Amino acid sequence: MSLLVVGTVAFDAIETPFGKTDKIVGGAATYAGLAASYFTKSINLVSVVGDDFPAETINLFHEKGINTKGLQIKEGEKTFFWSGKYHNDMNTRDTLITELNVLNTFDPIIPDELQGCEFLMLGNLMPQVQKTVIERLWKRPKLIVLDTMNFWMDVAMDSLLETLALVDVLTINDSEARQLSGEYSLVKAAQKILKMGPKYLIIKKGEHGALLFNEHQVFFAPALPLEDVFDPTGAGDTFAGGFIGHLAATKDISFDNLKRAIIFGSAMASFCVEKFGIERLVNLNQSEVNERVQEFIDLVQFDIILD
Repeated sequence: MSLLVVGTVAFDAIETPFGKTDKIVGGAATYAGLAASYFTKSINLVSVVGDDFPAETINLFHEKGINTKGLQIKEGEKTFFWSGKYHNDMNTRDTLITELNVLNTFDPIIPDELQGCEFLMLGNLMPQVQKTVIERLWKRPKLIVLDTMNFWMDVAMDSLLETLALVDVLTINDSEARQLSGEYSLVKAAQKILKMGPKYLIIKKGEHGALLFNEHQVFFAPALPLEDVFDPTGAGDTFAGGFIGHLAATKDISFDNLKRAIIFGSAMASFCVEKFGIERLVNLNQSEVNERVQEFIDLVQFDIILD
């Protein structure tokens, strides 16, 4: 089993300057799994939903090569729901409603047939739940990637630090990196965070690209300039899915290949923001993905001659 994705499968209601939606399918594991499906078809999902979650979406997962044997369906309970409104700059948002529902008691059970994953993507969840997943694996994966957010730094820092000590790659945004490290300089922030346990740190800067750090090296990938950004929801999770999907497909975790994975992740995220929810990710074809990746390559490729 190549890739295990653990995170939320949820409902969202979103309002942006371009429009608004009623309840639509979202969740970190949903975005990450769909993005990864364009690179590998050996994806296994561990999450929880209520009996209100649509069967057609579960069928969609199957069509995309996502195994849902680890998706718990709680009878008589409701799926996690989040509602938010984005400001005009599309970088800031207000949370309007958060209903944890089934997440209140989520116990991540990993079926025996899903053991043995080579790559693990831990979407944004309570740090203790993320740690529990790692501890329940019979064998440590080749690479563990973890996403988290400022909320857990506010309310569960000790638990988060315990979990960070167990992972290989941490992916957070620039404000979260500053909060976690207490440093404004992202270089200094990265140095501190890498001492917490991860071998690699990815700092996402939204429309300004992403940075990849290890102890001795730094790589920067730009974001693709887009005419329209309709909905940033799930872009970070989509980025993470494209990133780990490429790694799972190539089984190469060298720094050079992590740099390539950043580009693939950035390409997938650029699709995600073009429509509301998962609409764009669901309707992609492989040639579109390849063309978008080439756009990223063209964006940064140049010749220079030094005397």
